[in-house]
Amino acid sequence: NGGSHADNSVDLQEFMVMPVGFDNFDKAVQACAEVYHALKKTLNDKGYSTGVGDEGGFAPDLNNEMEVLDLIIEAVKKAGYIPEKDFKISLDVAASEWKAEVTGKYKLPKKGIELTTDELIDMWSDIVDRYPIFSIEDPLDEEDWDGWKKITGKLGRKIHLVGDDLFVTNVERLKKGIKEKCANAI
Repeated sequence: NGGSHADNSVDLQEFMVMPVGFDNFDKAVQACAEVYHALKKTLNDKGYSTGVGDEGGFAPDLNNEMEVLDLIIEAVKKAGYIPEKDFKISLDVAASEWKAEVTGKYKLPKKGIELTTDELIDMWSDIVDRYPIFSIEDPLDEEDWDGWKKITGKLGRKIHLVGDDLFVTNVERLKKGIKEKCANAI
């Protein structure tokens, strides 16, 4: 956990392991538990805190989001599984919480870094290229419709782009998102 769900240095709200390579629910749940425990051991071995955030995920202070992803990949391997084949990673960014004072910009609250929509899309694209990402929830602000069109055009064939804050179970917003090709999952 990070973002508003944890008192740490990580700006992204949640990192989740997705058991994509299992043929039944029991095996998938068992594998998730094994990865969770492998992650706890990995964090302990490296001297990181294993305290948890609001959603029950570990919430250590780390240098950046890539370090989180690297630790998750390491835990998947330590648990005896293969990243991409057995597990992928889903992110819940909650980028609507990153609004900067200037319209069209995002400010990562814990790092204080400001990014334009295009720079943020490039960051997500780089992460998707480097890691086995299954989905990114709320990668942009809920009112950044042009940005959602861009990111869906760029990454929508590779991963699920989940419009949670974007659609907020509002039928009119969902119709607009479908019409304008914003997001590809809800």
